Amino acid sequence: MTGLDPLAGTREVPSPHDMEQLGEEMGRMLRPGDLVVLTGPLGAGKTTLTRGIAQGLGVRGPVQSPTFVIARTHPSLVGGAPLVHVDAYRLGSPAELDDLDIDFEASVVIVEWGRGMVDGLRDAWWEVEFDREWHGHGSDDACEGPAHEAELDADAPRLVTIARRP
Repeated sequence: MTGLDPLAGTREVPSPHDMEQLGEEMGRMLRPGDLVVLTGPLGAGKTTLTRGIAQGLGVRGPVQSPTFVIARTHPSLVGGAPLVHVDAYRLGSPAELDDLDIDFEASVVIVEWGRGMVDGLRDAWWEVEFDREWHGHGSDDACEGPAHEAELDADAPRLVTIARRP
């Protein structure tokens, strides 16, 4: 597993642009065999961070949420590792993720909604947890209804925690 250690900890990310920049920095640090699990509510910045990771890795885009296809592979444009971008939201178990037959050793794998889905697939991975800030007034995890639609696209800051697991 590579060195995201300099990025470990919690930081406030003020905007989507800054989220992409954080992802790009991460992408420059990730190597084949690295697994990153993204955890957080709808609209928190998981796919935006992944777009930045893709830029840092130098892979072919565009990077979009793979919700309906479950996984997308983005080949390298610079002779590096491909990016495998997985959305585990619709998967029922880690076995279903394993059934996707992802080459974890040769790829950088990003799994959105992956908490509890990668245990046993790798000895260690990185977890990035997102908390959406409501205009500086704390986070709200119960934000999936239309009443919060305006905030989903707002430039409100996000709290991002990067940690090595286990």
